[in-house]
Amino acid sequence: MDQYIGKLLDNRYEILELVGTGGMAKVYKARCHRLNRLVAIKILREDLSQDAEFRRRFHDESQAVAMLSHPNIVAVYDVSRSSELEYIVMELIDGITLKQYMQKKGNKLNWREALHFITQITKALGHAHSRGIIHRDIKPHNVMVLRDGSVKVADFGIARVASGGHSTLTQEALGSVHYISPEQARGSHIDNRSDLYSAGVVLYEMLTGRLPFEGDTPVAVAIQHINSIPLSPRELEPSIPEALEAITMKAMAPSPDNRYLSADEMLADLEEFRKNPNINFDYNTSEFDPEEVPEDEYTQVRPVHPVRSQDRRYVEESGRVYEEEYGQRRRPGRRYDEDDYSAPHRNRRYEDEDEFPRRGPVWPVFLATAAVLLFVVLMVAFLWNTVFANMLTPSETYAVPELVGKTLEEVQGDSELLGRFKLVEGETITDEAEPGTIIDQSPKADSKVDETVTDITVTISGGLETVLMIDLLDMDFNEACNTLRAMGLKPVVPPDYANHETIEQNHIISYTPLKDVPLTPGTEIHMVVSRGPEAKPVKMPDLAGMTKDLAMATISQHNLGKDGRIEEVHDDKVEEGKVISQYPTKDTEVPEGTDVNLVISKGPDPTTQPPDPPTPVEPDPNMTVREESIDLAPYSEMGIINVRVLMDGVEVANETVDTAMQMSLPVRVTGTGVKTLAIYINGMASGTQSVDFTQGSNVNA
Repeated sequence: MDQYIGKLLDNRYEILELVGTGGMAKVYKARCHRLNRLVAIKILREDLSQDAEFRRRFHDESQAVAMLSHPNIVAVYDVSRSSELEYIVMELIDGITLKQYMQKKGNKLNWREALHFITQITKALGHAHSRGIIHRDIKPHNVMVLRDGSVKVADFGIARVASGGHSTLTQEALGSVHYISPEQARGSHIDNRSDLYSAGVVLYEMLTGRLPFEGDTPVAVAIQHINSIPLSPRELEPSIPEALEAITMKAMAPSPDNRYLSADEMLADLEEFRKNPNINFDYNTSEFDPEEVPEDEYTQVRPVHPVRSQDRRYVEESGRVYEEEYGQRRRPGRRYDEDDYSAPHRNRRYEDEDEFPRRGPVWPVFLATAAVLLFVVLMVAFLWNTVFANMLTPSETYAVPELVGKTLEEVQGDSELLGRFKLVEGETITDEAEPGTIIDQSPKADSKVDETVTDITVTISGGLETVLMIDLLDMDFNEACNTLRAMGLKPVVPPDYANHETIEQNHIISYTPLKDVPLTPGTEIHMVVSRGPEAKPVKMPDLAGMTKDLAMATISQHNLGKDGRIEEVHDDKVEEGKVISQYPTKDTEVPEGTDVNLVISKGPDPTTQPPDPPTPVEPDPNMTVREESIDLAPYSEMGIINVRVLMDGVEVANETVDTAMQMSLPVRVTGTGVKTLAIYINGMASGTQSVDFTQGSNVNA
């Protein structure tokens, strides 16, 4: 069993179960007893906690991340540091990772869903970058998808404050090598643009269902990030809009200078594309070529600051593997001079003119040449007027009409809009557009096509999936919440509460939206829950001195609860079987149904009663008077309370105290030796307090 499960951290967080293990820490589900909520706690691994410098880094970086507050970032509630443990307390997410979501969807998402997710990821990065935080490990495994479709970026475990933004390709990065930026792979200086590169890789994977670079080893993948260009997304999936492909490739530009300068700039393009999927960003594709790197950097990855020995071994290994896999063939910029070629093809120079052959008459050659030229001219003229005339005449082109945004019925009835084109219905997909609306077309609007193209294939919106709202009236609130969640709807918790004369407590009085209304998944359901009938105030009767049966009958007559606690104690002054005290006290106004606590007398305590009437004795000169203080602080939240104090079975105090005004009760007692005071609060035994009369009197004469 895990050593932390069941442990209480800082007398506040109870560890419940292990939910995940990462490169630096373990993550547990825990309960915060102070706020009574479930949280996630990340505890630094034991082997790393032995490194004082690593612990300091972990603590400082966790505090930096804790200042982030954004709906698309997992919240950090607390950062704790002790001699034994380093841990951070985070929001507990009810959802799955983006990687798991993609796997459930067959690894590839439609471009609208990918746009929805990458927009939220970019917003999260924009917020973090504005606070000087670089994530450094953006990948689908660190993005949580919630039930309502929103996402939260998690695991800032190897985040760095921007001012310290150097990196080496260490074991931390190897775990995410498919998503690291070229500069991160080289161990160069990184900034917020490195996160944008990783976000571009995530978008690439969502759109195409595959990673841009694959390899047998992490080093091989890292080197591809530095030196290779991935296939364009549309080569793998032609349905991807050109503008979204351009955004993806700009984010993944090998040179940071050719990427988006900030997350806000990338977000602006995503928003422009969302408004108009046919937009043309007209990016320069040469921006996407790999950076020209100095030749000596192909055999080693040189960090910009000293590295640890294990990092240095990895850097040297990465260079060796690169040479083995690519050698000199991949070095850019290599050229060959003419001197590198052998020269047997060059014409031989004769040093003696007599070695040239003798020439014959020249005019037959001219005559033959003229005949050939005349023949060629005649043939060209013939071919020009017969064959090439039609081939060289440009064919007529036609502009494709804009159909996106119109309904299928509207287009089918508009022959003028279609012109020479024929409408072909393609697939119908789930989309936020109204059912029957055309959301895509091929060929695209305003493109030029020749006479061979006559069909326009359209993709049609089937609308969002909907469910009919059920009747919740008079249903138990907890049952209603479970039913709504099973339908994909979102009950608003906590609900509103109201009194109701006929609908019992915790059952639903009303709700919105109403029954049979079609709803999309994730719609919020607001409910009003009954508190039961409104309780009327009752003035507490005086029950002291009544028999138990009479007191219970009086309680029933006043519509008070009869399930209160009844305690029997010895009392020298109150007859056996009668009420000594009550709570609530007499004349107090309480709601109907309030339970009443009673203390019933058992008569005098026989163990303290003399067998015969006591013989009068002279006052004991050793009797001492002391004033003791009864501490009422533990009952400060109870308001007005009844305090009764007994010594040797004899009542020495019986007072009603407002704890908001008085935090202690002085009690004057007389006796010898050491005595015990029995304390009753609202009729309930609430502890004892010793009085040492041997210490002498503490009361001024």
